[in-house]
Amino acid sequence: MTSPTAPEPVPNPGYASAEPLSPPPGCPAHAGGAARLYGPEHAADPKATFAALRAQGSVAPVEIAPGVEATLVLGYQSALEVLRSPERFSKDPRNWRALADGTVPADSPVVPMMMYRPNALWSDGEAHARYRGVITDSLSQVDPNALRGYVEESADVLIDRIGARGHADLLGEYGALLPLLVFNRLFGCPADIGDKLVVGMSGIFDADADSEKANQILGEGMAELVALKRREPGADVTSWMMAHPAGLTDEEMLHQLVLLVGAGTEPEQNLICNSLLLLLSDDRFAGDLAGGSMPVDEALDEVLWADPPLANYAVHYALQETEVDGVELAPGRPILVSFTAANTDPALSGERRGGNRAHLSWSAGPHTCPAKSPARLIAAVAVEKLLDRLPDIELDCETDQLEWRQGPFHRALVALPVVYPPITVTAQAAADETPGATAWTTEPTPPTLPPLTQPASAPSSSTPQGVTSTPREPGSANAAPRRWWSFLVGSRRGR
Repeated sequence: MTSPTAPEPVPNPGYASAEPLSPPPGCPAHAGGAARLYGPEHAADPKATFAALRAQGSVAPVEIAPGVEATLVLGYQSALEVLRSPERFSKDPRNWRALADGTVPADSPVVPMMMYRPNALWSDGEAHARYRGVITDSLSQVDPNALRGYVEESADVLIDRIGARGHADLLGEYGALLPLLVFNRLFGCPADIGDKLVVGMSGIFDADADSEKANQILGEGMAELVALKRREPGADVTSWMMAHPAGLTDEEMLHQLVLLVGAGTEPEQNLICNSLLLLLSDDRFAGDLAGGSMPVDEALDEVLWADPPLANYAVHYALQETEVDGVELAPGRPILVSFTAANTDPALSGERRGGNRAHLSWSAGPHTCPAKSPARLIAAVAVEKLLDRLPDIELDCETDQLEWRQGPFHRALVALPVVYPPITVTAQAAADETPGATAWTTEPTPPTLPPLTQPASAPSSSTPQGVTSTPREPGSANAAPRRWWSFLVGSRRGR
């Protein structure tokens, strides 16, 4: 990672004050002791929690679940120090003393997201290099053009289901389903197994869910997928990982897949929906291109800087007594990096963030996300496709009426209700829509697309891509002036 350019500071009048900053009314820090990173108050306004914590410096004690203590790194430079120092900070949760001695019970809601698994996220040194090599080598075989085509086709199918209705929950009916359809295609996962992965993964992210049961369901689904691909390998990432020279065992395969489905579904849906919310609610994105509005890529950057889908994570453990920014860190206590707080650190001043991707939302150091390029591609195509098909879409509530899911790790909406002029869809698409259906009970037949593997000779940028979008029916759009994004997507396609 290149040296970061400091982004524009986020206003926080109390940060530089010599006087202690009092927690704002309603902030979890009012509860006494360490600030809570869970509960409805924190979910509604996490930045109020971070503002109060900054009074203690760039490193502060927090509680991430009832009775579960941790240290939160809020400063950008302090975060980089932790993320880039594997000789001082381990990723291995077997160093978590409070879990090992029973102080933190095994059924604590945060344990499934922090427990040891033999995968690339929770390992160090040679083990990490081995697991990460399997993942990066296998993902490198995915052709970005084929991936783009599948995202567009899947998006069209989902939009066709809701298009004629004129209203929808973009999270439950689009943002949450699209990454799952893409995961199924990339990893050769059939729908019945995918259903278990949906329930299990969403459950371990939520603080108020039965995370122990969700973790069990997730493990069962992954074990079924591994057994299936051992019997019936195909042209998919799961099979390529199994065929890798590293020779992963079934248990190792299961845990790499838990990592990949975790990174590729929940955070991906949050990136898509948080970006859509920004585009639909921020005045900077309300005009047309001539008026200087920002394109989708810049909206994604804004979300990754200011409201990343994983707000706090990157759990580490000090290997010995050490300090960061003058704060002593004892071995055995979880150290979390707040990507949101670090990205919006008021100490980062000087140059504007526009066009700068030195944010930490993909992490940094040896554990930088290996799938950030396909993850960004999926989110960008998902947002562009929706705004192209439904150009006059609007929020169906005020932004302060939106509810955020509780939990210390993610920044995730409960729902994203919208309205739009109904569009014409095929009779089959209208018949496919089943109100209240789960993600997989009405899964469409996947479209026929090129193989996922990279072509022998990659097409140049001047090579036109095949038509993969579902054509919009004449008269499907409202006669009112379209927002800038419909012109943007149209200009990219030469219209």
